[in-house]
Amino acid sequence: MDPIRNPYAPGAGTPPPELAGRDELREAIRIALARMRAGRPAKSILMVGLRGVGKTVLLDRMRDDAEAEGIHTIRIEAPENRSLPSILAPQLRQALLRLSQISRAKKLAQRALRGLAGFAKALKVKYQDIEVGFDFDPEPGLADNGDLEHDLQALLEVAGEAAKAGGTALAIFVDELQYVKEEELAALITALHRTAQRSLPVVLVGAGLPQLPGRMGRAKSYAERLFDFPLVGPLSPDAARLAIAKPARDQGVAIVEDAMQRIFKETHGYPYFLQEWGKHAWDAAQSSPITVRDVEVASKSAVAALDESFFRVRFDRLTPLEKRYLRAMAELGPGPHRSGDIADVMGRDVTSLGPTRGQLIAKGMIWSPSHGDTAFTVPLFDQFMRRIMPGDDWKR
Repeated sequence: MDPIRNPYAPGAGTPPPELAGRDELREAIRIALARMRAGRPAKSILMVGLRGVGKTVLLDRMRDDAEAEGIHTIRIEAPENRSLPSILAPQLRQALLRLSQISRAKKLAQRALRGLAGFAKALKVKYQDIEVGFDFDPEPGLADNGDLEHDLQALLEVAGEAAKAGGTALAIFVDELQYVKEEELAALITALHRTAQRSLPVVLVGAGLPQLPGRMGRAKSYAERLFDFPLVGPLSPDAARLAIAKPARDQGVAIVEDAMQRIFKETHGYPYFLQEWGKHAWDAAQSSPITVRDVEVASKSAVAALDESFFRVRFDRLTPLEKRYLRAMAELGPGPHRSGDIADVMGRDVTSLGPTRGQLIAKGMIWSPSHGDTAFTVPLFDQFMRRIMPGDDWKR
């Protein structure tokens, strides 16, 4: 079939042609933002899930939904090597400049911009990666103490006052939130707690790996009362069928039921993998309908594509010992696994592997569902590890 008409879109954060199975969560965010804008209490929402479940796509769609409703938004991604102030300040500046265009919010938005100038200058010594333009001179005493927890609280307060005066809300969308350092998470939680106490329309909509709730709780013990942590998992069979069948149907192409079932079996319903299998099944088919035989052919090319991109980019960031640790996990199956069992496979003492396990958690490769347990954050990664490190040579 014509590859130019192939509707599927595997890629990092690439929107799928059909965002299936997420309507309930999108509606929950819409309600939370609307309540916040109306001055009614609502919790911030932090979505958690494994790699490949579509958290980034969902976060961007929710932001689009919010903007369509007149909510002012910030969208940032937290990389491993940047501070929260450095990625937040430039985006907050843009949001405050937009708020300053609303006549009722102008004075307060400009005051918040003065606060931002003081915030950045005071914290520049500690967080040298802060780079932000200054539209106004700092206001002495406003968010300029040089203490992140105090200053971020003051800054989001005045920003929330501006949003309230403008009849809108400020929604902060943050992806990969698990990479933010705990002391910076603590400052963010404190600031959001304060804006909630003052009924100011500031809300955080975040996304991260499954270890995020634990990190938030360690940063501030009351975090669980400020946030909801909805789990974003694989799609149900019906939602997966819609995600695959509808884009093809829109192009006048059918997929037989057995082929649909085979795709679901291969992908376990994970949205990224569904897009990968859909793309390769389309390319493998000669004509409509797409058959089981087409999916069988597509499975080989889909796995090869994942090995060279989705899986390999993560594998290449690992040290030799980290690779051996993950290979030992794969030897035991998909998981989760007890840390002691992994150590036994490696022939090592469990205590000696503690730092390696910690490094893998910090890199977002594994997480701990419960004390002493270890699981992959990337679906199907156990199969990849057995393919890329076959046999028993890795044990030596």
